[in-house]
Amino acid sequence: MTQIFDFFLNAYKETSTTFIILEAVAFVFGIASVIYAKRANILVYPVGIVATIITVYLLYKAAYLGDMMMNFYYSVMSIYGWWNWARKKDNKPIVPISRTNNKEKGIGIVFFLVTMLVTYLVYKAYDYDLQIVNYIDILTSGILFTAMWYMANKKIENWTLWIIADIITVPLYAYRGLGMLSIQYLIFTILAIQGYNQWKKRLNKKLQFA
Repeated sequence: MTQIFDFFLNAYKETSTTFIILEAVAFVFGIASVIYAKRANILVYPVGIVATIITVYLLYKAAYLGDMMMNFYYSVMSIYGWWNWARKKDNKPIVPISRTNNKEKGIGIVFFLVTMLVTYLVYKAYDYDLQIVNYIDILTSGILFTAMWYMANKKIENWTLWIIADIITVPLYAYRGLGMLSIQYLIFTILAIQGYNQWKKRLNKKLQFA
Protein backbone atom coordinates (compact mmCIF):
# COMPACT_ATOMS: atom_id res chain seq x y z
CA MET A 1 0.00 0.00 0.00
CA THR A 2 2.87 2.37 0.86
CA GLN A 3 4.41 1.73 -2.55
CA ILE A 4 1.15 2.75 -4.24
CA PHE A 5 1.03 6.02 -2.30
CA ASP A 6 4.70 6.66 -3.05
CA PHE A 7 4.09 6.04 -6.76
CA PHE A 8 1.43 8.76 -6.90
CA LEU A 9 3.09 11.22 -4.50
CA ASN A 10 6.57 11.07 -6.06
CA ALA A 11 5.20 12.53 -9.29
CA TYR A 12 4.34 15.74 -7.40
CA LYS A 13 7.70 16.31 -5.69
CA GLU A 14 8.80 18.79 -8.36
CA THR A 15 5.33 20.10 -9.19
CA SER A 16 4.46 23.66 -8.22
CA THR A 17 1.78 24.27 -5.60
CA THR A 18 -0.29 26.16 -8.19
CA PHE A 19 -0.39 23.17 -10.52
CA ILE A 20 -1.32 20.82 -7.68
CA ILE A 21 -4.19 23.11 -6.63
CA LEU A 22 -5.40 23.42 -10.23
CA GLU A 23 -5.34 19.64 -10.69
CA ALA A 24 -7.25 19.22 -7.41
CA VAL A 25 -9.93 21.71 -8.52
CA ALA A 26 -10.24 19.94 -11.88
CA PHE A 27 -10.49 16.64 -9.97
CA VAL A 28 -13.40 17.81 -7.81
CA PHE A 29 -15.31 19.57 -10.59
CA GLY A 30 -14.73 16.67 -13.01
CA ILE A 31 -16.25 14.14 -10.62
CA ALA A 32 -19.14 16.48 -9.83
CA SER A 33 -19.88 16.86 -13.56
CA VAL A 34 -20.11 13.08 -14.07
CA ILE A 35 -22.43 12.79 -11.06
CA TYR A 36 -24.69 15.42 -12.65
CA ALA A 37 -24.48 13.57 -15.99
CA LYS A 38 -25.53 10.35 -14.28
CA ARG A 39 -28.62 12.16 -13.01
CA ALA A 40 -29.20 13.73 -16.45
CA ASN A 41 -28.92 17.09 -14.70
CA ILE A 42 -28.01 20.06 -16.91
CA LEU A 43 -25.48 21.25 -14.30
CA VAL A 44 -23.15 18.70 -15.85
CA TYR A 45 -22.19 21.35 -18.38
CA PRO A 46 -21.28 24.48 -16.37
CA VAL A 47 -19.49 22.35 -13.79
CA GLY A 48 -17.77 20.32 -16.49
CA ILE A 49 -16.57 23.45 -18.32
CA VAL A 50 -14.61 24.53 -15.23
CA ALA A 51 -12.89 21.12 -15.08
CA THR A 52 -12.08 20.94 -18.79
CA ILE A 53 -10.67 24.47 -19.08
CA ILE A 54 -8.28 23.81 -16.19
CA THR A 55 -7.36 20.42 -17.65
CA VAL A 56 -6.64 21.97 -21.06
CA TYR A 57 -4.10 24.25 -19.41
CA LEU A 58 -2.48 21.45 -17.40
CA LEU A 59 -2.19 19.14 -20.41
CA TYR A 60 -0.84 21.95 -22.58
CA LYS A 61 1.92 22.58 -20.05
CA ALA A 62 2.61 18.82 -19.94
CA ALA A 63 2.69 18.71 -23.80
CA TYR A 64 0.02 15.99 -24.08
CA LEU A 65 -1.55 17.45 -27.20
CA GLY A 66 -4.12 14.74 -27.93
CA ASP A 67 -5.64 14.90 -24.46
CA MET A 68 -5.41 18.69 -24.52
CA MET A 69 -7.37 18.81 -27.78
CA MET A 70 -10.03 16.52 -26.36
CA ASN A 71 -10.55 18.66 -23.28
CA PHE A 72 -10.73 21.79 -25.41
CA TYR A 73 -13.36 19.99 -27.48
CA TYR A 74 -15.21 19.04 -24.27
CA SER A 75 -15.41 22.73 -23.39
CA VAL A 76 -16.87 23.61 -26.80
CA MET A 77 -19.21 20.62 -26.87
CA SER A 78 -20.35 21.42 -23.32
CA ILE A 79 -21.69 24.74 -24.58
CA TYR A 80 -23.64 22.92 -27.30
CA GLY A 81 -24.84 20.25 -24.86
CA TRP A 82 -25.89 22.91 -22.35
CA TRP A 83 -28.00 24.61 -25.02
CA ASN A 84 -29.38 21.32 -26.36
CA TRP A 85 -30.40 19.95 -22.95
CA ALA A 86 -31.99 23.29 -22.00
CA ARG A 87 -34.38 23.35 -24.98
CA LYS A 88 -37.97 22.71 -23.97
CA LYS A 89 -41.41 22.50 -25.55
CA ASP A 90 -44.54 22.59 -23.42
CA ASN A 91 -42.22 22.61 -20.40
CA LYS A 92 -40.72 19.25 -21.42
CA PRO A 93 -37.17 18.62 -22.68
CA ILE A 94 -36.99 18.47 -26.48
CA VAL A 95 -34.05 16.06 -26.25
CA PRO A 96 -34.99 12.98 -24.18
CA ILE A 97 -32.75 10.05 -23.26
CA SER A 98 -32.72 7.65 -26.20
CA ARG A 99 -30.68 5.09 -28.13
CA THR A 100 -28.75 5.85 -31.31
CA ASN A 101 -30.32 4.92 -34.64
CA ASN A 102 -28.29 3.60 -37.59
CA LYS A 103 -27.61 7.10 -38.91
CA GLU A 104 -26.30 8.28 -35.54
CA LYS A 105 -24.12 5.17 -35.21
CA GLY A 106 -22.64 6.00 -38.61
CA ILE A 107 -21.97 9.59 -37.57
CA GLY A 108 -20.28 8.30 -34.41
CA ILE A 109 -17.96 6.07 -36.46
CA VAL A 110 -17.04 9.02 -38.70
CA PHE A 111 -16.33 11.19 -35.64
CA PHE A 112 -14.18 8.42 -34.18
CA LEU A 113 -12.05 7.98 -37.31
CA VAL A 114 -11.73 11.67 -38.14
CA THR A 115 -10.74 12.54 -34.56
CA MET A 116 -8.00 9.92 -34.53
CA LEU A 117 -6.68 11.22 -37.86
CA VAL A 118 -6.72 14.86 -36.71
CA THR A 119 -5.01 13.99 -33.42
CA TYR A 120 -2.34 12.04 -35.28
CA LEU A 121 -1.75 14.95 -37.68
CA VAL A 122 -1.42 17.38 -34.76
CA TYR A 123 1.30 15.23 -33.23
CA LYS A 124 3.10 15.05 -36.59
CA ALA A 125 2.73 18.80 -37.11
CA TYR A 126 4.63 19.34 -33.85
CA ASP A 127 7.22 16.78 -35.02
CA TYR A 128 6.59 14.44 -32.12
CA ASP A 129 8.38 11.11 -31.95
CA LEU A 130 5.25 9.04 -31.39
CA GLN A 131 5.44 6.42 -28.65
CA ILE A 132 2.93 3.74 -27.61
CA VAL A 133 1.32 6.13 -25.10
CA ASN A 134 0.74 8.65 -27.90
CA TYR A 135 -1.05 6.06 -30.03
CA ILE A 136 -3.19 5.15 -27.03
CA ASP A 137 -3.88 8.87 -26.66
CA ILE A 138 -4.99 8.99 -30.32
CA LEU A 139 -7.33 6.02 -29.78
CA THR A 140 -8.93 7.41 -26.61
CA SER A 141 -9.32 10.81 -28.30
CA GLY A 142 -11.52 9.17 -30.95
CA ILE A 143 -13.59 7.32 -28.35
CA LEU A 144 -14.06 10.35 -26.10
CA PHE A 145 -14.91 12.71 -28.97
CA THR A 146 -17.75 10.40 -29.98
CA ALA A 147 -18.87 9.86 -26.36
CA MET A 148 -19.15 13.60 -25.76
CA TRP A 149 -21.23 14.10 -28.90
CA TYR A 150 -23.56 11.26 -27.90
CA MET A 151 -23.93 12.70 -24.39
CA ALA A 152 -24.77 16.16 -25.75
CA ASN A 153 -27.63 14.45 -27.61
CA LYS A 154 -28.62 12.26 -24.61
CA LYS A 155 -27.76 8.97 -26.31
CA ILE A 156 -27.33 6.15 -23.80
CA GLU A 157 -24.39 4.75 -25.79
CA ASN A 158 -22.28 7.64 -24.50
CA TRP A 159 -21.83 5.72 -21.25
CA THR A 160 -20.47 2.61 -22.98
CA LEU A 161 -17.83 4.72 -24.72
CA TRP A 162 -16.95 6.58 -21.50
CA ILE A 163 -16.44 3.25 -19.70
CA ILE A 164 -14.09 1.94 -22.41
CA ALA A 165 -12.09 5.17 -22.58
CA ASP A 166 -11.92 5.57 -18.79
CA ILE A 167 -10.56 2.05 -18.31
CA ILE A 168 -7.81 2.80 -20.85
CA THR A 169 -7.06 6.24 -19.38
CA VAL A 170 -6.56 5.17 -15.73
CA PRO A 171 -3.18 3.43 -16.28
CA LEU A 172 -2.23 5.95 -18.98
CA TYR A 173 -2.39 8.94 -16.61
CA ALA A 174 -0.73 6.93 -13.83
CA TYR A 175 2.15 6.17 -16.19
CA ARG A 176 2.44 9.89 -17.04
CA GLY A 177 2.65 10.83 -13.38
CA LEU A 178 -0.75 12.56 -13.26
CA GLY A 179 -1.86 10.72 -10.14
CA MET A 180 -4.96 12.71 -9.27
CA LEU A 181 -6.25 12.52 -12.84
CA SER A 182 -5.62 8.77 -12.86
CA ILE A 183 -7.66 8.31 -9.67
CA GLN A 184 -10.29 10.65 -11.11
CA TYR A 185 -10.71 8.43 -14.16
CA LEU A 186 -10.99 5.36 -11.94
CA ILE A 187 -13.88 7.11 -10.17
CA PHE A 188 -15.24 8.12 -13.60
CA THR A 189 -15.33 4.44 -14.58
CA ILE A 190 -17.46 3.53 -11.57
CA LEU A 191 -19.76 6.52 -12.10
CA ALA A 192 -20.07 5.74 -15.82
CA ILE A 193 -21.26 2.21 -15.05
CA GLN A 194 -23.79 3.65 -12.61
CA GLY A 195 -24.76 6.29 -15.17
CA TYR A 196 -25.44 3.67 -17.82
CA ASN A 197 -27.63 1.65 -15.45
CA GLN A 198 -29.52 4.76 -14.31
CA TRP A 199 -30.15 6.02 -17.85
CA LYS A 200 -31.18 2.52 -18.94
CA LYS A 201 -33.80 2.36 -16.17
CA ARG A 202 -35.18 5.75 -17.15
CA LEU A 203 -35.26 4.78 -20.82
CA ASN A 204 -37.00 1.46 -20.12
CA LYS A 205 -39.52 3.22 -17.89
CA LYS A 206 -40.26 5.74 -20.64
CA LEU A 207 -40.72 2.95 -23.21
CA GLN A 208 -43.16 1.14 -20.90
CA PHE A 209 -45.44 4.15 -20.83
CA ALA A 210 -44.97 5.11 -24.49
